Amino acid sequence: MKDDELIQLINPVVADLGLECLGIEYAPSRGNSLLRIYIDHLQRPITIDDCEAVSRELSAQLDVNDPISGRYTLEVSSPGLDRPLFSPAQFARFIGEKAKISLNLPIDGRRRLLGEIRAVDGDRITIEQDGVDISVAHDNVQKARIVPDYAALGLLPEKPSGKAKPPAKPGAAGAGSAKPGATKRKPNK
Repeated sequence: MKDDELIQLINPVVADLGLECLGIEYAPSRGNSLLRIYIDHLQRPITIDDCEAVSRELSAQLDVNDPISGRYTLEVSSPGLDRPLFSPAQFARFIGEKAKISLNLPIDGRRRLLGEIRAVDGDRITIEQDGVDISVAHDNVQKARIVPDYAALGLLPEKPSGKAKPPAKPGAAGAGSAKPGATKRKPNK
């Protein structure tokens, strides 16, 4: 089954729950395939309850239509901070953000691009990498994700100030050694 056919089956179910289906990742396998569905809501974050509701409704729909042969695992996920981008419209929402893109066919010898999304014109996406604008046809995008700015989100750990911590006093909690002059003994057997 093609991704487009799966999307046509999935979209109405997700929309009926007041959510948006961003896209899917389907990884066929002999033993157990994986169908991952990314959902979003424009006004609020996705909750576990949203994922459970979509999973429940989609499981029923997929059981009835049986679009995937063999066994598979259904995963429903929020896009997360490093959200995947599946369509030109999604790229357009994030103009000015940094993205990581894997290409089907290389452009100027590159299969991977990392840079700011500069523009979207129809199905062409322009990425600025190393001071050069690179235009990519959306059909050539194998996978794309936003690269979160953890510093701007306040999610980076604080850097050490460069000042050395004073050594722990002997016998203080967390000093990690016995008191001076103490002997460690093995228990009697």
